[in-house]
Amino acid sequence: MVAGVQFNRDEVLEDFRICCVSREVSLMARKEVLTGKAKFAVTGDGKEVPQVAMAKAFLKGDYRAGYYRDQTWMFALGIVTLEDYFAQLYADTENDPYSGGRQMNNHFATPIVHPHTGEWTNQLEQYNVSADVSCTAGQMARALGFAFASKKYRESETLANGTAFSVNGNEVCFSTIGDASTSEGIFWEVINAAGVLQVPLVISVWDDGYGISVPLEYQTTKSSISAVLSGFEPDENGAGVRIYTEKAWRYPELVALYQQVIEDARVNHQPALIHIQEVTQPQGHSTSGSHERYKSRERLQWERDYDCILQMEQWMIAEGYASPGEIRQIRDKARKTVKDARDRAWKAYATPTAQTRKQLEGIYQQLLSQHPQVGPLVEEEKGMITPVISELLQNARRILYSTLGEDSLARQTLAKWVKDIEAQAQQRYHTHLYSETPYSALKVPVVAPVYSEDSPLKNGFEILNANFDALLQNDPRVFGFGEDVGKIGDVNQGFAGLQAKHGEKRVFDTGIREWSIMGQAIGMSMRGLKPIAEIQYIDYLLYGLEPLSDDVACLRYRTNGIQTAPIIVRTRGHRLEGIWHAGSPMGMMINSLRGMYILTPRNMTQAAGMYNTMLQSDDPAIIVECLNGYRLKEMLPDNLGTFTVPIGIPEVLHEGTDLTIVTYGSCVRVAQEGMKMLEKIGISVELIDVQTLLPFDVQHSIVHSLQKTNRVIFMDEDVPGGASAFMLREVLEVQSGYQYLDSAPLTITAKAHRPPYGSDGDYFTKPNPEDVFEAVYKMMSEAEPKRFPSMSNSQ
Repeated sequence: MVAGVQFNRDEVLEDFRICCVSREVSLMARKEVLTGKAKFAVTGDGKEVPQVAMAKAFLKGDYRAGYYRDQTWMFALGIVTLEDYFAQLYADTENDPYSGGRQMNNHFATPIVHPHTGEWTNQLEQYNVSADVSCTAGQMARALGFAFASKKYRESETLANGTAFSVNGNEVCFSTIGDASTSEGIFWEVINAAGVLQVPLVISVWDDGYGISVPLEYQTTKSSISAVLSGFEPDENGAGVRIYTEKAWRYPELVALYQQVIEDARVNHQPALIHIQEVTQPQGHSTSGSHERYKSRERLQWERDYDCILQMEQWMIAEGYASPGEIRQIRDKARKTVKDARDRAWKAYATPTAQTRKQLEGIYQQLLSQHPQVGPLVEEEKGMITPVISELLQNARRILYSTLGEDSLARQTLAKWVKDIEAQAQQRYHTHLYSETPYSALKVPVVAPVYSEDSPLKNGFEILNANFDALLQNDPRVFGFGEDVGKIGDVNQGFAGLQAKHGEKRVFDTGIREWSIMGQAIGMSMRGLKPIAEIQYIDYLLYGLEPLSDDVACLRYRTNGIQTAPIIVRTRGHRLEGIWHAGSPMGMMINSLRGMYILTPRNMTQAAGMYNTMLQSDDPAIIVECLNGYRLKEMLPDNLGTFTVPIGIPEVLHEGTDLTIVTYGSCVRVAQEGMKMLEKIGISVELIDVQTLLPFDVQHSIVHSLQKTNRVIFMDEDVPGGASAFMLREVLEVQSGYQYLDSAPLTITAKAHRPPYGSDGDYFTKPNPEDVFEAVYKMMSEAEPKRFPSMSNSQ
């Protein structure tokens, strides 16, 4: 008995059994890599005892935001079977339940949405595991969000009870991290935010003295994360983060500590960090290297002596929980159990491939008699040792190449086999990047804005403000937050007065910490809330890009459709003044955020409609408002909060016959000014606002404009080769628009540098109406020189 905790013999023996099984799994995983059956393995050996202790405090409804060494914890909760573990190790697309072969081993996830219906699971009836990311400390941002969601549920009289996500905010987020990864900036950002926000987040730091091969003294000030964090200990008012330490090999003390700390977090929303010291790593960091290369002989001997399982075994014998003979039996049975599970998992993985290979070889036998030249390639296939499907496909495709121009039933059969395998690969590897459910943003019904004789003209920010007001009024799950969003209503007044009306718990300020602001939104959205999280200027998106790119954008994909984080990120950019207040890095966003929707409204009514659309969907999105549009006049729709904008559908703003301009955002107004000058000299321009960059023109409508005008210019404020190049590819290559062109396509972009602060810097850096006029005129002059003489000659 330790600190009031009474140990049941059967529970102790079961915990020890799980530890032994997990250790054998780690040893077996390494062997599978060394024998070539698996490509890579990262394992959790050395952390078994603290993880079974932690599992005892983890309840259904709680959330895990861990990292790739948590296998023992997952075994203890029954979330992961041994067969599941090895299926993921082999990248078995059919039997890996966490990612469908899309993630490395020890990357776990539990279903929170149905991949086809889009319906939420009841999170209170399950242990909730958020999908792991490999990026060190990448789990910290969403860990804060899961805990913050508990705070929001507890604060809301409407949401505290009666949902499938929370009971009075009692759910704790458990986060795990290796000691070396605490050097990452997001770790410190989250520690600070957790102390400020007072949320039920408990972080366990596994300290084995190294970060791969780099020792602790190069990683952490004072060589101790708990020592350096001591200033975060709560003050007399309770604000702060409680810091605890314990040894990884002290089973009874660990059980008692976790029960105490988690209960405090659950009841009082007290964040805490538990520094688990003297962790060993029996096999080193991973299968890609050996720790004997950088650990001293003395260190290696200490790790053998203080292996947590050995120490638990000695405690069990000393306390009378088990005899040496019983322990041997448990170890022996664990070894056999793991081996048998490994064999079953390998058979389940290898048998379908063997059957596919046998089918292919039958086709090859028919081919040889009619196409003897394929013999060397057939022999190449015969020499393959346990090939994967892609190797068989590669061989088959090359055989088809070697028989080009020939025809036979066998060749037709092979061609069909190739198509079937490619279709199978499409399903296995190219699905669930975006929602495929009825809640997809592409399926939200289109509701046009409604106007009446009494509809007033308002500033753009007032349109947004009125729409946000309606959203907050209609749905208690909607929250707005970010830097300066609360008290002053954001720097451009989109939320002005809404904190006073809806309360500080619904519309609130945050610290200057974009990475963890995104984390708050991620956790909230995965727990059924609807956050609108602000990045004040798009130039500062870089600070919050990592969690969006490495977590949100690929979450649905990397879990094979069983998880999603439908957050809405609000930001503003394009034209204004200064290097860090006038950015338009759309190419960066397009390339790094596949899996999110990137929406680029030209005015605030469009922006409001996009918020309304996305709040009805289960897709994540970032909405980029035009910085210079907040005080432009627009008519206020009567149906605030309900009108929508179709996602992926361009809008033809002005029909023309001579040339097509494709653009978005603030450039729409620039193009319109240039077009007024062009109309005076008889040039008819068709103007298309793409509205959304991701997705881009899902109905391929822009190509129809090219069929009419035969000329096209792509225009935006990104750097050369940025989003304009993306649009050009989509229309000319994907939509085959190239075949309708009578002139070479052209892009109008900003200069290759950031916009300067100088008063006329915007004019000389970003596209202006005169640039539009001259670019269009030059293209028309080349096509019809008599009608439009060269500008150089005219001047």
